[in-house]
Amino acid sequence: MQNILFQLDSTLIQNSINNSANTLIEKVTPELGHTNFITDLALIMIIGSIVTLAFFKIRQPLIIGYLFAGMLLGPLSPVWTWILPGNNPSSDLLAGVGILYDVSALNLFSEIGIILLLFVIGIEFPYAKIQSVGKIAIGIGTIGLFSTLGVLFFTSSALGLKFMDALFISAALSISSTAIIVKLLEEMGKIKKESSILILGILIVEDVIAVILLSTLQSVALVGTVSVESIVVVLLIATGLIVGTFTIGARIIPRLIDRVAAAENREILLLSVLGVCFGYALLANIVGLSVAIGAFLAGVLVAESKSSEVAKLLSSPIKDMFVAIFFISVGALMDVSQLENYIFIAIALIAVAIGMKFGGNMLGNFIFKQKRAKAMRSAFTLAAPRGEFSIVIIKLGVDIGAVSAFLFPLIGVISIITTFISTFLIKASDKFVSALEEKEDV
Repeated sequence: MQNILFQLDSTLIQNSINNSANTLIEKVTPELGHTNFITDLALIMIIGSIVTLAFFKIRQPLIIGYLFAGMLLGPLSPVWTWILPGNNPSSDLLAGVGILYDVSALNLFSEIGIILLLFVIGIEFPYAKIQSVGKIAIGIGTIGLFSTLGVLFFTSSALGLKFMDALFISAALSISSTAIIVKLLEEMGKIKKESSILILGILIVEDVIAVILLSTLQSVALVGTVSVESIVVVLLIATGLIVGTFTIGARIIPRLIDRVAAAENREILLLSVLGVCFGYALLANIVGLSVAIGAFLAGVLVAESKSSEVAKLLSSPIKDMFVAIFFISVGALMDVSQLENYIFIAIALIAVAIGMKFGGNMLGNFIFKQKRAKAMRSAFTLAAPRGEFSIVIIKLGVDIGAVSAFLFPLIGVISIITTFISTFLIKASDKFVSALEEKEDV
């Protein structure tokens, strides 16, 4: 009897302690919502570190490890369905996913990851390098994107998709993923190659066209006509921002950064360069462009300062953390359980998208008389990956009720598959270029 009373007392005491602790936590940190966000972040970091270490050991790009870790955390993944059979994904695309509570909060971190990634890459490319490929990048990027879009539209229609479904999916698959390509080139040590300058230029051009496509598709879906005025406005704004950056900004920002660096305090310098980074991303967002464009231009401005290398070293660790969250979050949104339902149409669209993007870029390189090695590397690199803008375009269509809901898991499946393919295509480009050089020597 005494033992039973002792156990009851112990239970009551333990419950009392737990309730008191929970009450204290809620009072101290009410904004955390029962620490759901901290739980999500902990799961991402723990699972991410384990999976990426495994991929590193087998000599695979870390980006694939990030995406795989995200899929392990994501909705209806076989692993977590077995362990947590009662955990059903929310109907909201950005609410609870798999064992994660709130992906919408993590998306804020993901956007920071994109901004910092493009900012640090921008530091690698001073204005002189960007200027050398400006017109060529516009030409090649436009040819590659719209040739891919046109052929994909007819292919999608032939596969039985409705008009709006075919239009949105072809637009989504015509745009290469800036974040994925930049991360892969960085991991493979190819970011400073001559071909990478051209690739970055083309990606920026595609991002501008993607913003125009978003506006145009929304106009077609809601009104039924193409708004020429909105297209002209976006082009004028993009031109104004880029020209203003390389004229006014190039004279002011680098000098200010050098003055801050003269204080010889790394914390102040870090805050200053991050201020430039996020300030420019905000400016780009306000005028209707993507934050990636603003962040890249900010990096180019910092590259013109004498302290660019120090700024890059200070910013890189922060960038690595947020980029990891971005790619794991993308992987978490990809419902791998839907793969069997869309595998045939996914394979058909992937084959056409890769083939046309490769062919369109090679055609553009030929027209603009680029070296064969550079043309081959850029075409192989840009051919496969689809990612952030592809997902945004399809989500826009689903949100406004213009397209079928199944396109979202379909674009997810395609994004995952093309990311895996991208690694092999970039490696294949080296073999093709080596083979070309050997023939030329003979």
